Amino acid sequence: MTPSETTVAIVGSGLIGRAWAITFARAGCRVKLSDPDPAVPEKAVGFVASVVDDLAANGLLRGSTPAETLSRIGCHAALEDALDGAHWVQECGPEAIAVKRETFARLDAAAGPETILASSSSALLPSAISEGLPGRSRCLVAHPINPPYLVPAVELVPAPWTAPWVIEKAETLMHAVGQAPLIMAREIDGFIMNRLQGALLEEAFRLVAGGYASPEDVDRGIADGLALRWSFMGPFETIDLNAPGGVADYVARYQGLYRGLFEGMKERVDWAGPVLKTVLASRREKLSEERLAERQLWRDKRLMALSAHKQRADDDIGR
Repeated sequence: MTPSETTVAIVGSGLIGRAWAITFARAGCRVKLSDPDPAVPEKAVGFVASVVDDLAANGLLRGSTPAETLSRIGCHAALEDALDGAHWVQECGPEAIAVKRETFARLDAAAGPETILASSSSALLPSAISEGLPGRSRCLVAHPINPPYLVPAVELVPAPWTAPWVIEKAETLMHAVGQAPLIMAREIDGFIMNRLQGALLEEAFRLVAGGYASPEDVDRGIADGLALRWSFMGPFETIDLNAPGGVADYVARYQGLYRGLFEGMKERVDWAGPVLKTVLASRREKLSEERLAERQLWRDKRLMALSAHKQRADDDIGR
């Protein structure tokens, strides 16, 4: 089934839901927005309208025009109306297990038997969300990196009972709408992205708390250092290319170094402890709280430019 033949119901139309709406609609899917607050879907459409021109200018609408993208998005007050005819449901509600379970119970009861039910949860296990549901075999987590219309990686996480055909269809759909699906063989707390990000944040806080580096220098070390390579290749390819004999050579050369470093990485720093004052003072000196929303728009425009560059580089140089 092609995106133009696919209907997607987005349940929860806030920050993540509206971003998913762009992702699916620009690829050609019909998108049906729903939210417990009936005013939110219309606000989501307003947000989409505010960014589609910039996306088009950067070549990020996958061949659609702004008008075509917007025309594919509709608002529905009743959940059942949004689910009617949906092939895929993307749940984007609060990150609270009780709410997720209640929502998925309603989705399982009201959606068609072949409809795939996906949660955008960033941390809750799919088994905890779907346990006990009659249709639990069609449930999974499809966790985006926000915003998904600019950051394509999506973690597809099965519960122990998720049917193989569900993961296969999920992978196919994500590829079809321009995302980069990460297929997890089984669930684990934090999935892939938050475990990797968590390890990096732990060390960032530890370096600042120990007085080894400032928050500014830690940020610069990523933005002007590691992230330049990481923006187009991951850690395993990085080390494969960083030793003359490839990854095995890198391990032989440097595992001892990292083994020694790891001993000093086992002590946790309380992020909310004294180090928070240092990090907060650094951030607020550079950016007042009142300007956070303005800087978020700057971030998204930079991501648009980076996404457009990566697309051109893929075409010109190869992946």
